[in-house]
Amino acid sequence: MDHPVSEVAPGVFRVRDTCNVYVIRAAGGRTGIAVDFGSGVVLEHLAEMGVDRLTDVLMTHHHRDQGQGLPLAAAAGIRIHVPPVERDLFAAVDEMWRTRPLVNDYNLRQDRFSLLDPVPVADVVPEYRTRTYGGVPVLVLPTPGHTVGSVTYLVERDSERLAFSGDLIYGPGKVWSLAATQWSYTENEGPAMTVMSCYVLMDRHVSRLLPSHGEVMEDPQHSLGLLAQRLRAYVDSRRPYPWDLQTRLVDPYVEVTPHLLWNRTSLACSYVLVSRTGAAMMIDFGYDVTTGLPPGADRAARRPWLASLPALRRRHGVTSVEVALPTHYHDDHVAGLNLLREVEGTEIWSPENVAPILADPMRYDLPCQWYDPIPSDRVLPLGGTFRWHEYEITVHELPGHTLYAAAFELEVDGVRVLVTGDQQEGLGIPGQRRDVLNYQYRNIVRLDDYRRSAALYHRIAPGVIVTGHWEPRWVEPGYLAMLTDEAEEFVALHEALLPGGTLDLGMDGVLARVAPYLSQVPAAQTARFTVSVRNPTTEEQKATVRPVLPTGWRAEPDVAVVPLPGGGAVDVDFDVAVGHSPQRRARVAVDVRIGELHLGQHAEALVDVVDAG
Repeated sequence: MDHPVSEVAPGVFRVRDTCNVYVIRAAGGRTGIAVDFGSGVVLEHLAEMGVDRLTDVLMTHHHRDQGQGLPLAAAAGIRIHVPPVERDLFAAVDEMWRTRPLVNDYNLRQDRFSLLDPVPVADVVPEYRTRTYGGVPVLVLPTPGHTVGSVTYLVERDSERLAFSGDLIYGPGKVWSLAATQWSYTENEGPAMTVMSCYVLMDRHVSRLLPSHGEVMEDPQHSLGLLAQRLRAYVDSRRPYPWDLQTRLVDPYVEVTPHLLWNRTSLACSYVLVSRTGAAMMIDFGYDVTTGLPPGADRAARRPWLASLPALRRRHGVTSVEVALPTHYHDDHVAGLNLLREVEGTEIWSPENVAPILADPMRYDLPCQWYDPIPSDRVLPLGGTFRWHEYEITVHELPGHTLYAAAFELEVDGVRVLVTGDQQEGLGIPGQRRDVLNYQYRNIVRLDDYRRSAALYHRIAPGVIVTGHWEPRWVEPGYLAMLTDEAEEFVALHEALLPGGTLDLGMDGVLARVAPYLSQVPAAQTARFTVSVRNPTTEEQKATVRPVLPTGWRAEPDVAVVPLPGGGAVDVDFDVAVGHSPQRRARVAVDVRIGELHLGQHAEALVDVVDAG
């Protein structure tokens, strides 16, 4: 084998190991940083590179050949920085090993090629931004493909732009592994995203590509272009019709009107309202320019990025993305909001019924939540109208798809527009094919919600309705009447099927909820839980709520008896002293009796008890 260390650019060294480890020496100093770490053999060759110590290691992705030696880095005091999407596969990889489905498994991502044990993570790398590590400025770009969360690092050195591209590309037109790009059964998300990432890097006009496996590439435009060409053919070979991936990236927006754009490439449709000032407002922003989502609900399966923004500026004259409005809290509508704020300085303005869910998602037992809190810079009152540049926008409560949703009414280019999120599938044709009302009971839907939304649509009489997953609906005669008929059918079906009468159990049958639903509490400390109880009868009742706790835990009070008005609700607080030993997802339930109706242990919450130290 050749000597493992070679200088591939001034002050940049490659160490051959389980992968190529690159050391970048700080200008004028004797410290350096590493891109990837392999087995750690790099530590044996620092002197050959004129480096006394490494200050930081930047990981391109989570695979074991990239980082199996990271415990040695941690022991040497080297700070470890990882891609945001994949942090859990470094810092909490034991949880992946503990919970990863193995039986009847359709998730083909190579997350099991992760570290065997966790390593301490100093920070995640800031995508789309430059940060200095050990005196070396590094720009971070998302380049999904080999893994969902992969990144590329750009470093300027002696008038050259070097791209440390991980396993995105092996050589001109080649990848190190096609298997790694196959994220799910029969689908093409990974190969298609690799094509997108090639285009992203080509737009940066890098001077050289430094891959994790393979040789340094001196003609990146040719190498990446050839890979994109070959992988497009590969993707098309597994589809019934060709997929124009380049157009999806360079021209993702379609005009609904000249100043209202629809991003046709995002998983949930996002819309851009463009001001004559050049400022833009996003309405919903989840998974931008996506080729599909792989199986799994772990963070490492979900990739927010800002791939459509260059086209927004280049083709539509947008100078800034000032504000983003979410219609509701579901991840496919909000996953990219924090990144948009961090990179673009975008403010998040949320309807008052959505803002609390975004701010504290795990307080609520709701589906489809994003992993992190999304704070709102402004809270918009329901029923109120606000002004943004030349536009006046009215916020309407829009329950149905979920209780925590809003519609936005505005006029753009002489057209009255109503943005409705996921309320109904906008595919129906009056007299031929119905719309499908998009309700899930765990989102919390009430009997008259669709009746109320149909009345709202009639009152506003929009010219066009834009939705979360379907093409814009230009409202033709008979469409609003069809929605009214479907709402009445919804009511009739549920009245026929559910108990009803003097016992209103609601659509989901839930009469009590505990908040926070998931919390973290230090051992031997006290946490407060709020139990919300609803009366399903029209008469005043007495509600009895008794906490059901793990052995050794205590609640104050140990039982609560409260008056409950007919058809009304009440909140009851309990202070719970948790046990002395760490425990994952300890169950706290409440036994509920409402008058003569004994619901039993009707609601629960989960508590992670952590070491108090």
